[in-house]
Amino acid sequence: MEASSNKRMLYLIAIMVIGFNLRPAITSVGPLLGTIRDQIGLENWSAGTITSLPLIAFAVISPLAPRIGRRLGNDQAVMLGLILLFVGIGMRSVPYTPPLFIGTAIIGVGIAIMNVLLPAVIKEKFPHKVGQMTSVYSTSMAIFAATASGLSVPLAKNAGLGWELALLSWAVLAVVGIIVWVFVLRQDSTPKEEQIALSNRSFNDGNLWKSPLAWQVTLFMGLQSFIFYVIVSWLPEIMQSFGFSVSAAGWLVAYVQFVGLPSTFLAPVLAEKFSNQQGIVLGIGGGATIGFAGLLIGGPLPLIFVWVTLIGVTFGGAISLSLAMLGMRARNAEQASSLSGMAQSIGYIFAAVGPLFIGLLFDITHAWNASLIAIVVICLLMTLAGLGAGRNRYV
Repeated sequence: MEASSNKRMLYLIAIMVIGFNLRPAITSVGPLLGTIRDQIGLENWSAGTITSLPLIAFAVISPLAPRIGRRLGNDQAVMLGLILLFVGIGMRSVPYTPPLFIGTAIIGVGIAIMNVLLPAVIKEKFPHKVGQMTSVYSTSMAIFAATASGLSVPLAKNAGLGWELALLSWAVLAVVGIIVWVFVLRQDSTPKEEQIALSNRSFNDGNLWKSPLAWQVTLFMGLQSFIFYVIVSWLPEIMQSFGFSVSAAGWLVAYVQFVGLPSTFLAPVLAEKFSNQQGIVLGIGGGATIGFAGLLIGGPLPLIFVWVTLIGVTFGGAISLSLAMLGMRARNAEQASSLSGMAQSIGYIFAAVGPLFIGLLFDITHAWNASLIAIVVICLLMTLAGLGAGRNRYV
């Protein structure tokens, strides 16, 4: 049953706060990575591990998160994720190598649990508003992800906090989340034992891995993750090859994320209004393919800017639509959590492999053409997977 009216606002706030917490602990690191490396005395490869550890944790923990949800209850498991996030941020801010890496790994574990179980919580509390609620948390996530990237250096240098306190400052969001979820747990009148019993009812995770529809949802999630992390990693270099300055190329990455915010919000809302989402998938996949094909063809800088804008708008929608499908293709919260675990586990493997593969192509060819051709092919495959995932069916 949908959340009663006197609880809806609390759950809405709680879901938004989780969205606030899903990315800043990760995206705040990149701009400070060189400073951390120099102050602690890390090699480049080990400094890079700081950014890859959360993705590894996502891939490893995502299949296990539904089991944690069934054992504790989804709401309690989300609270556990927030606590782990808080502990991890605190440990990572200690300027020594062991706590830096251990804390980073704990951050990844906490976020992975929340990543996987939030679609299940939405499916349970708002079964008829999956698209709207996915819009709320995915947009919250995107706004704070971009904001954290932009604020890291000003907090560390202009405000004089240093990298340690700049990264520690994002623990405030985790504290707010914990406080809000304490109220959620107190307001939930369902006994803990009954929640766990409901979470364990008659759904076998193993069946999911045999479902063609589940694999189509997973591939759509994975392939859009592949391309998104390629954008974040390599778009500045690609833009520099077109003649943009280093500074302008860096700002374009932030622009890509911000210009995608309206479509991040709108895609799940629109998806909920149609019996299937294939038309939206065609719009997103077609737009992304045109954008990257445009970069492959080239042109004057204003036209390049148009292609980059198209890429930003389409991938803002791709991210939130893939998250919405986790609930839309599931009959209940248990299926949603299991599908979310499967899709996000494979998805973050794709996310980790994407930048490496595209970078390897560049190393082999010493030009971006082969890499852009590969991305166009991945866009087409993503569209095909999305057309299957967008059908009005359940796993």
